[in-house]
Amino acid sequence: MLTIDIPDYKTLNLEYLVLDYNGTIALDGEIRDTVKERLVKLSGELKIYVLTADTHGTAEEKCAGLPVEIQTFPKDGALAAKMEVVDGLGAESCASIGNGRNDKLMCRNSALAIAVLEQEGMSGRLLGEVDVCARCIEDALDLLLIPNRLIATLRG
Repeated sequence: MLTIDIPDYKTLNLEYLVLDYNGTIALDGEIRDTVKERLVKLSGELKIYVLTADTHGTAEEKCAGLPVEIQTFPKDGALAAKMEVVDGLGAESCASIGNGRNDKLMCRNSALAIAVLEQEGMSGRLLGEVDVCARCIEDALDLLLIPNRLIATLRG
């Protein structure tokens, strides 16, 4: 569990990290080594789920050896399916990171939501549902690895 007390905002008691795959932790189906290293570090405190429609059909292969659980959804209906995963885990215990329109409800329901703006872009509709925007997935994951950065951004 990862506990982060954000003054004049809220205390986060996080057990789960829910991640979108394409456009968030992967670009064109590939995960950078710098992302893999951070996921390994975070797995000591959080159970990590990767949610994907698996556009490139390689998510299982690319996540092999990583401490993550992959859940694949049909390309249609991912918006609701991702939200159901977060709600099933307990939204108050989830941090979610995404970039797409189909991450909107997942982020809305999570205790902490982070949007990333990588090369694939970020859905404008997601922007109003997140607590923080990060310029890349490494920065987003570092907010959890170095909580003082998150505290500085969100405190009252």
